[in-house]
Amino acid sequence: MGESGRSAGSAQRILLLAVLAAIVSQQVLVPVLAPLSREVGLTPVELGLVMTVAAGLFAVTSLFWGRVVDRWGHRRVLLAGLTTAGLGLTGFALVSQAALAGTLSPGAALAGMMATRSVVFGIGLGAVPTAAMALIAARTAPGPERTAGIGRLGAVQGVAVALGPALGALLAFAGLLGPVWLAPVAVLVSIAVVAVGVRPAPAAPPATGPAAPPPGPVRPWDAGMWPVLLTGFLVMLSLGLVLIVLGFLVQDRLGLDAAGTVGVSGAMSFLSGVALVLMQGVAVPRLGWPPVRLLRVGLPIATVGLLLLAVAPGVLTIGLAMTLLAAGLGLAMPGYTTAATLQAGPEGQGGVAGLVNATNGSTFVIGPLAGTALYTLGTGVPAFVAAVACLLGGLLAALHPALRSARPDPAATVAP
Repeated sequence: MGESGRSAGSAQRILLLAVLAAIVSQQVLVPVLAPLSREVGLTPVELGLVMTVAAGLFAVTSLFWGRVVDRWGHRRVLLAGLTTAGLGLTGFALVSQAALAGTLSPGAALAGMMATRSVVFGIGLGAVPTAAMALIAARTAPGPERTAGIGRLGAVQGVAVALGPALGALLAFAGLLGPVWLAPVAVLVSIAVVAVGVRPAPAAPPATGPAAPPPGPVRPWDAGMWPVLLTGFLVMLSLGLVLIVLGFLVQDRLGLDAAGTVGVSGAMSFLSGVALVLMQGVAVPRLGWPPVRLLRVGLPIATVGLLLLAVAPGVLTIGLAMTLLAAGLGLAMPGYTTAATLQAGPEGQGGVAGLVNATNGSTFVIGPLAGTALYTLGTGVPAFVAAVACLLGGLLAALHPALRSARPDPAATVAP
């Protein structure tokens, strides 16, 4: 490998480390959100509203970050987004501490959480995966190199899914506020990594000939794009419906207190994250399948896991269900993301990244609120509805002409 290749690889590793720290700041709160909301007097639907507003702003601002990343530069967008997210999480920690101390009423706590965790954090977080995905696409050659970078980004997010809740569970000895205060610290680490390790892109050389017309924007209704985005929407919706209610399900089916719920749900999330990373980082590269095949195989596996979760009575069956769900999504998610990046050239990757992350965020607008509302009908209802969404995504990937006619392309496979 040449000097430029080593430099690009080093920059990509630094970027992935920053993304890891940023996503950990979000995932470390997963095992404490359900018991924290109950301790401060919030209902499950109110907690779902906090998550839904955050996801809505994540989706909307991802489109904004995707449009401006090429004008502002990837580094500037990353720093702006991380700083905003860090301020939001610091505010959320202060509100949570005051609410647990009894100095805030449940209504005031809900308003404070909406302002900090939903609005400020939601706006800032949208910049991180969008700028990271666009930067990797812009600094890698089309084909296996770019797809490998996208695959590594997905694997890092899977590591964060495993590491964040595990850290949250380990810090439960310090009470519910331990993970809450760890979150802004993780963002601070991410800011430092980006500021030191991610350099601005070099200036482009002056043009020597007539300027080429700028490429048209990537639109969600393009013939090759909308089936991919709709499939991805169903994939991520199936996750959003169950992720927010996992803590409630564990607490109610196993009869645990708040501390026990944090530990068990953290362990479940850790197992799921390990399965997700193994599929994305080991199985997918070795299989060498094109993106559409990853979707067609992964989604039925995830559907089986969700159906099992809907009826799982104990800790072992819940753990098995979450592992199957993660294994299936570990195939489907890199297939969906890579298929989307193949719909545009290097100059359109900012727009693609914005569309993908907006699609992902939109599912968490619907998922948490719908999941918590469905949970009031029965502990297994959210998982069953998620299984239906996952099944529909699998049928779309298997039957839609635009996907069914896709040819296996070595440049379209997900590499390690």
